[in-house]
Amino acid sequence: MTDEPSLAPLPSEEYIEQVHFFEVLGERLAENMPAQEALAAIREEILATTKLPMAIDFLLSELRHQGAFADGMKRLGHYFTPFQTYVMAEAENDRGRFDLRVGLQILAREAQYRSDQTISCQGLFLFQFEALCRNRLGYDDGLDAIAKDPSYDAAWSDWILTVRRQIGIIELADLIYVRSEYYQEKQALLATPSEPPLAETQPTSGADDTLSEAAVLFGRREGRIAWANRAKDPLLLFAAMQRQLGYPVVPRAQQADPEQHLLPQLARRIEQLEARLKLIEEEQRDGIQLERFYSREDLESR
Repeated sequence: MTDEPSLAPLPSEEYIEQVHFFEVLGERLAENMPAQEALAAIREEILATTKLPMAIDFLLSELRHQGAFADGMKRLGHYFTPFQTYVMAEAENDRGRFDLRVGLQILAREAQYRSDQTISCQGLFLFQFEALCRNRLGYDDGLDAIAKDPSYDAAWSDWILTVRRQIGIIELADLIYVRSEYYQEKQALLATPSEPPLAETQPTSGADDTLSEAAVLFGRREGRIAWANRAKDPLLLFAAMQRQLGYPVVPRAQQADPEQHLLPQLARRIEQLEARLKLIEEEQRDGIQLERFYSREDLESR
């Protein structure tokens, strides 16, 4: 395995405050609270010992001038990662169908994972990639943003760009499998491999191509899971990896519950039936008094 870079470029307290920021912002936007008021209120809740209040001040000024968060996050590249900026940009895209509240949940869970001591490059990448898949975000720009994440070293970045080029041509399970310790073990045990190695396109970066191609990025456990899920639904691969690596469950848009509108519809229907029954009772007794359906002006004109 390669030496992993720092998976949390910021201190743990920064990510803990980011979790609170993204979660509370999503809750207050769901309550139809104006974004500017929500940012101003949340700023007062954030620890002053972190850099997040200064970032919120900048986002608030950008929101007032530009009307969007993503532009401000992009200019704060030393604080927010390219993946965070990309998710927010897709959430604010008027032409897309990506819900802003889901985007904030993704950012909150990623920040929570970064603050955890059990974080790994494998889990971080699979969480980010699964977020792209489940929410139908663009692979090209999305994987490019993931590759620029400072949490990954050169070998990881080269491989992510390889995935970006080959996704749709080669299955993700195969791409993971050939970069795992399990694949190396199987090749070492076989004098004449019964299966030809799965070809990968050579990275185009300036790094040593031979070293990047031979770099083992996934462990034996991940390689076994990838091997077991070849030629299967990728969602099964994600579910198995999530159980084994322990990265957060990727949020998804929830379908509207039809039962939420059922009771109001039944109440209106009962009111209509009651009104009809009253008319029938009046007709059986003394007849329907049509005068109450006319306005006073109409009665005087008659």
